[in-house]
Amino acid sequence: MKFARLRAVFVAVAITLCTFGVAVESVSAQEKAGVRPGFEEAQIAGEKIVLFRPNVKVGSQSMAGLFEPRSEWTEDARRLMDAELVRAQSRLTNELQPMPALYGENAQLVAEYEALFASVASAVVEFQFFVGNRLPTRKKGDFDWTLGEGAERLSELTGARYGLFIYTEDHYGSTGRKILQFAAAGLLGVGVQSGVHKGYAGLVDLQTGHLLWLNADGQMGGDVREADGMEKRVRQLLEDFPGSLPEADDQ
Repeated sequence: MKFARLRAVFVAVAITLCTFGVAVESVSAQEKAGVRPGFEEAQIAGEKIVLFRPNVKVGSQSMAGLFEPRSEWTEDARRLMDAELVRAQSRLTNELQPMPALYGENAQLVAEYEALFASVASAVVEFQFFVGNRLPTRKKGDFDWTLGEGAERLSELTGARYGLFIYTEDHYGSTGRKILQFAAAGLLGVGVQSGVHKGYAGLVDLQTGHLLWLNADGQMGGDVREADGMEKRVRQLLEDFPGSLPEADDQ
């Protein structure tokens, strides 16, 4: 009897979560990278690229699928990413320049564009990389996205023509979420996603605002809380970055 009641509770919870659309597993994007038509690596040859402070979010995923920030995980991930990006420089032909310290209105402006990049990258994944979701104006698959002409202000602040934006977000499934995932699969045959691991890396022409290259994946690998996992994550983020050295040279 106790097992029957417990089973009934899990079924009710799983059905409720599925009804509100938070439990069904997401389908990975059909495409993961895009390059603006006409853009060639030669355009950035010898150019320094400003590296905007990576936007890193790490936390746990509650039983209901809600994100619960964990400051210690986030700080560890930021530290590991900073160190790994320094090491990644050896695999790139362009020099990555850390974003200079800014204050007041200038710092606020940069923060707004970092948030804008995350929004644009999410839109690219949803309406470009998922072929079936493409908007009527993008049926041909042309990669034409921008942060707007106002991005020129970033070029003036940094002294760089090009900028690299990085965004990662990781939700690690809690025990309750994993139990729900197991119960939903066993009792209802419903797939419940446990954990979220997504990341975007994009190269932007700061003088025009054009997004020149984007690598995005809603199911990235690597535990960003560990050094080995962060090494894997950064490699994925910068995979096929314009100007990357051949893998054979990275030994």
